Amino acid sequence: MYLNPVGFDAYDAFFAEMIRKHKFPNSEVQVASLSSSVGQMDNLEYRTYNALIATDLIKATRQASVEGFDALIIGCFYDPFLFDSREISGDMVVVGPCHSSIEIALKLSNSFSVIIGQKKWQHEMQSTVIEYGFGEHLASFRDVGMTVPEFQKDHKLTEKKLMEAARLAIEEDGAESIILGCTLEFGFFEKIQNKFNIPVIDPSIAALKQAEQAAILKNQFGWKPSRQWSTEAPPENDINRFGLFKEDYHFGNRIIV
Repeated sequence: MYLNPVGFDAYDAFFAEMIRKHKFPNSEVQVASLSSSVGQMDNLEYRTYNALIATDLIKATRQASVEGFDALIIGCFYDPFLFDSREISGDMVVVGPCHSSIEIALKLSNSFSVIIGQKKWQHEMQSTVIEYGFGEHLASFRDVGMTVPEFQKDHKLTEKKLMEAARLAIEEDGAESIILGCTLEFGFFEKIQNKFNIPVIDPSIAALKQAEQAAILKNQFGWKPSRQWSTEAPPENDINRFGLFKEDYHFGNRIIV
């Protein structure tokens, strides 16, 4: 499942088309958004918006696990509540675009820069990169002064701004690879990559490929989430005693690819 973690389904068809183009032929991917009751935010640029989706995201993760998905992608570069979701995911692997992108970038280079929309995003994303243990490989953040919805409004303007940010990251910050720091920056990585001849990681594609690979490894070798020590899941008797997850979670939208 590719989970669009907002109660706003306008991006679902966009992500479905991306997945249709890049998924393995034998993969079935369902694109889903949260219930509209979570609110009509079309982005998670602010911590406030992130906090408001927490309960639904956990319920959606539990539901996807119960339905038997091999892997779940939380489709936002903030990787909201990634560790929390992994705790309740059962045998389902949960991946995030930020973590997935960095893992791929560091297979191809020793340092990376992240191109973000607004300066506002940097503090939260930088904290996440450091928490993941990748801080020493972070060359820089470069912002382009754009909100999430603006990335897909004027493609020529977006491309121009991303190109300039990539140039500065390489020439001034020493980046050996570039990560596009928003799932809505989809569609631009190839042009930037061809111009500068360094790896440019699209986070939506990175998360998709990491999820597919995780599903293959799980089914072939039994490599599924650990439930030992820090990754222990809440006891089912507690979940029942507290009356949690009594009802199925109803997603706002679903597209099967």
